[in-house]
Amino acid sequence: MTMHTADNSGDPYSPQGGGYEQPPGNPYQQQGPPQGAPYQQPQQPQGGYAGQDQPTVQLGRIPAQAFEQPGWPSYPPRAPERPVPPPRAGEEPAAGAPEPAAAKPAASTGRNGLIMAMGSLASRALGFVRSAVIVAALTTGPAGEAFNVANSLPNIVYMMLLGGVLASVFVPELVHAMQTHKDGGQAYTDRLLTLCGVILVVLTVGAWLFAPQIVDLYSEFKDPVQRELAITFARYCLPQILFYGVFTLLGQVLNARDRFGAMMWTPVLNNVVAIGVFGGYLAMGRHAHAASEVSSGDALLLGLGSTLGIVVQAAALLPSLRSARFTYRPRFDWRGAGLTRPLRAAGWALALVAATQLSFAVITSLSTGAGDAAYDAGIPGGRGFSAYNNAYALFVVPQGVITVSLVTALLPSMSRAATAGDYRKIGEDLSGVLRSSAAMVVTAAVLFFALGSQIAMAAYGYGSGASVHDDAMVVGLLLMAFAVGLPAFCAQYGLARGFYAMGDARTPFWLTLISTGTNAALCWVAYETLPLRYKVIGMAVAHTVAATLSAVVTGVALGRRLAKGAPPAAAVPAPRQPEGRPDATMVLRTDAFAPGANATVDLGVRRDGRRGSGLEGGRLVTLHLGLVLACLPGALAAHWLAGRFGASLLGSLTGLAAGSLAVLLSLFVLARPLGVGASVAPFARKLRIPYPAPAPTSGKHRR
Repeated sequence: MTMHTADNSGDPYSPQGGGYEQPPGNPYQQQGPPQGAPYQQPQQPQGGYAGQDQPTVQLGRIPAQAFEQPGWPSYPPRAPERPVPPPRAGEEPAAGAPEPAAAKPAASTGRNGLIMAMGSLASRALGFVRSAVIVAALTTGPAGEAFNVANSLPNIVYMMLLGGVLASVFVPELVHAMQTHKDGGQAYTDRLLTLCGVILVVLTVGAWLFAPQIVDLYSEFKDPVQRELAITFARYCLPQILFYGVFTLLGQVLNARDRFGAMMWTPVLNNVVAIGVFGGYLAMGRHAHAASEVSSGDALLLGLGSTLGIVVQAAALLPSLRSARFTYRPRFDWRGAGLTRPLRAAGWALALVAATQLSFAVITSLSTGAGDAAYDAGIPGGRGFSAYNNAYALFVVPQGVITVSLVTALLPSMSRAATAGDYRKIGEDLSGVLRSSAAMVVTAAVLFFALGSQIAMAAYGYGSGASVHDDAMVVGLLLMAFAVGLPAFCAQYGLARGFYAMGDARTPFWLTLISTGTNAALCWVAYETLPLRYKVIGMAVAHTVAATLSAVVTGVALGRRLAKGAPPAAAVPAPRQPEGRPDATMVLRTDAFAPGANATVDLGVRRDGRRGSGLEGGRLVTLHLGLVLACLPGALAAHWLAGRFGASLLGSLTGLAAGSLAVLLSLFVLARPLGVGASVAPFARKLRIPYPAPAPTSGKHRR
């Protein structure tokens, strides 16, 4: 009889049970006994049973060898004897290149995620200051609509393509090259950066030349003056594509080396530059509502000023690259360099962004049309693309600060797991991130829904225009419609990165078609059927429905893929048991991802080495529902309290503070009775709140 207890010893995202603890040099190489040494069966005590060890209690991590018994398969399955797979076809290392130095142990996912979350939070906070200054300078009228459409074009390319999809494609490739090439992947990285740089230049020049057609694709401006202003702004803003691309590619080089801070903190500089430009415009006594009020000099200042911020953002990565001892040398010897695989994946990424952009074009075209019609009809409040865009900027903050930070920090680890053929670890890591972030994401969604108007006033209720309050109220309604789909939106982002970690960019493309197609179709239905004042709000509801459907479909597809396991070339199957004889190994493990979490017993029986996907989708859904129930009383109280302070800016800020406290109080009081305290405890610690962790259950189990 053996009683095993495995803890999580501080790292909130370490693998459960400790079965994957490895030496720093190679995280997937099992250290077995020397070759030729027979397995030594422990000496049995007098009176003991053959094949049974002494009763022991082990408090700490259990090595993989502790689970091995004669006649049983090892647990977990051993990785290949080679530390890493051989280079892929066409990835021959340079002759005579020196062996790479042993990699230093990577920092924990939790620490890296915290660094990125703090940087992203600082950038987002300044981003709202920037948005408020832009609204004060151009309002949400025709001039602001023209600038937002033009400036959103490079931003959308970055967010959907460079900042998300291609980043997920290139990090696994760079990690693989660092593990398999004798030069540590230096030549491979130089070639990849050079090729992508050439593509970016061509893409930027093409976008600049076709600026009128691009503006027409993304808008329905009936006023020729407004259309010409949008085209002028686009000419100044579209070069941002090149610098966004350089920023993203260099950031992925740092991420592949487990250096995550710079890429999340340098956007702060971009926001500082933009605030200075638009603040200077206001200081000169200039502001504009109609498109005709913006002169050519004003357009030059605001457009080039916005692009200057992206240039500074990209250049700020250079000190971190020098610190990482990365030097870039342009290389054009692309033939036979092993770039086919990342380019094929990038091709699917480009197809994905094309589908996304078609859906976005439908949304911007319909929303700008709805906004112009509402403006002509005299309906108060901006009800077009500017309102949609401002609400969406608030909506994606939790995803950018929480989910993106954690998943980005986890992606190199998942890529190494995929290289070693350990697909279940990918599912376990993703499940851990989604569970550890659930309390924060659900709380944000509840606050958006209960206090949407107050949040919108706090973010955008500035300026001297008569329509400031009405504009903010429309943004608040949009935020409420977006909020319902926030948990699904965050989950879908993380789940899709599981495919990219395995080097599969094709499946996310087909899954994205479902999401974008549903979103575009429902937006068209909302535009055609809803009253004029509610058209744009119906488009936000369409996004929520599409995000929920996308999360469900992506989760099912990823679960099946992970359960199937790695291809035979990458994975080593466990020994087969005789027919009808299961492996009855049972492990007691701490199942949550934070110290003090509830201990649970894994009573699963493994047959023929099949281990499942590790995602635990049913438990994730149950956890999110429990967190919503815990927040619900506080949400009702928050909505009532916020209404008592009025709709002014000061009243909105006061109501927001009081309502937030009510939601947090409800969450912390009801989490433990509803069984979701293990997810809330890490959230409370981040807020420096003395929240008692759930008491673990008994730590003993008989085998």
